[in-house]
Amino acid sequence: MEHYKREIATWTRWVHIYLSMFSFAALLFFAVTGITLNHTSWIEGQQKIEQVKDQLPVNWVHADSSRVNELMVVELLRNEHQIKAPLSDFTTEEIECSVSFKGPGYAAEGFIDRMTGHYELTVTKSGVIAILNDLHKGRDAGTTWAKLIDVSAVLMILVSLTGFLMIFFLKKKRFSGLLITIIGAAIIAIVYFMYV
Repeated sequence: MEHYKREIATWTRWVHIYLSMFSFAALLFFAVTGITLNHTSWIEGQQKIEQVKDQLPVNWVHADSSRVNELMVVELLRNEHQIKAPLSDFTTEEIECSVSFKGPGYAAEGFIDRMTGHYELTVTKSGVIAILNDLHKGRDAGTTWAKLIDVSAVLMILVSLTGFLMIFFLKKKRFSGLLITIIGAAIIAIVYFMYV
């Protein structure tokens, strides 16, 4: 029995150390951006808004035509205005088309008059902290980034659980370790019930 306890203790320590090192960048990123998300005033004044008016070939969007050439419209806007963000939405209505590109800390939204081909484009660029905050939330960052967030969350859970499990193999520190864990959980509960 003692042999199995040592094996589990060794395995737990090994998993905890190497998972911690493997997920270090993700843990640090989500910890830091957790702070920046909590202090949104830090990003005030960092937004740059640019408005552009121009025209595209009217035959791509004309109200009398049965179909709007969405691909040509999107590519023209990308090339003319250096838009790198993915297309978020393209809506065609009777007299107007609206097109939206979104990425972390970035948005470009355009409205196109279907009778004339005239369009107005508003480009909003936010600072680095806003980009990091959007990445933390997974906002407009795509499915691959969303999967990375899920993997990071699983790694944080495993690092936390293996760290907690390790205290049970340290006889001299077990009581104080569990007491500190209970105090930490109690502080979170108290703050929630009393101040939230």
